Amino acid sequence: AAATALAVGGGLLLAAWRWLRDSARAGAAVSMRGKTVIITGANSGLGRAAAAELLRMRARVIMGCRDRARAERAAREIRAEVGERPEAEGGGELVVRELDLASLRSVRAFCHRVLQEEPRLDVLINNAGIFQCPYMKTEDGFEMQFGVNHLGHFLLTNLLLGLLKNSAPSRIVVVSSKLYKYGEINFEDLNSEMSYNKSFCYSRSKLANILFARELARRLEGTGVTVNSLHPGIVRTNLGRYVNIPLLAKPLFNLVSWAFFKTPLEGAQTSIYLASSPDVEGVSGKYFGDCKEEELLPKAMDDLVARKLWDISEVMVGLLK
Repeated sequence: AAATALAVGGGLLLAAWRWLRDSARAGAAVSMRGKTVIITGANSGLGRAAAAELLRMRARVIMGCRDRARAERAAREIRAEVGERPEAEGGGELVVRELDLASLRSVRAFCHRVLQEEPRLDVLINNAGIFQCPYMKTEDGFEMQFGVNHLGHFLLTNLLLGLLKNSAPSRIVVVSSKLYKYGEINFEDLNSEMSYNKSFCYSRSKLANILFARELARRLEGTGVTVNSLHPGIVRTNLGRYVNIPLLAKPLFNLVSWAFFKTPLEGAQTSIYLASSPDVEGVSGKYFGDCKEEELLPKAMDDLVARKLWDISEVMVGLLK
């Protein structure tokens, strides 16, 4: 009986704690009316949660997603949750556009359409990612994690820079990970053709995200466009679909993840904060976690490596011949 009471009491306390965490929203009092936001990978996880919140804040949200059918389904669900109102009545708008970051052709087509149709772009959230997948290559022959997490977003951002500058003050938000700490930029094998470790390559792509954001912030000084990177923490999403958990361990893993991992809404709070909060107006080149600035390891602040990575990335995606 005592054990049962303890378990029930602990469960109630844990549920209350989770409810309090879920109820906190970074942009609850901010209006994004009249602003256009692009979110990559917005049909699930962090991206979906950010899309719903920014729509609730009355933004025009463009969901850039690889699977159009899944994205349309997610958009219908978000509209039902938020209660989308016509833009003419002061509501936001949710738009689905096809974007496959594993294809430079798709990235270029997406950006071409945005530049043709959108008069402004206030926020770009580079959110989509792939995590610890088996060795695969993108359409253009890049190792999948480096190709999607870094190179696809590198090209996307560069092609949209003109519109972001014309819409200034505007913001670029780059979703990285604390796991950047275990990555190294090996210029001799960026495509992992000599060796491949799925964990190391994910960490390398996330370190590349931070170095990219740092170098881009330097290049955009004085333009009114800010760039910041972030880590969302450990979040319960489908990002870990390639991680194999033994069948017998799954019940325990599910319990632990429910108790201690962030929900997608919780994990998206720093993205929403950097996209909307007046507190970070004009702040650029920083790294955030839980809506607060955090320190980086020296390797993530190496400007020489950041510039060399930028130069090589330009060639890899075809911006320079």
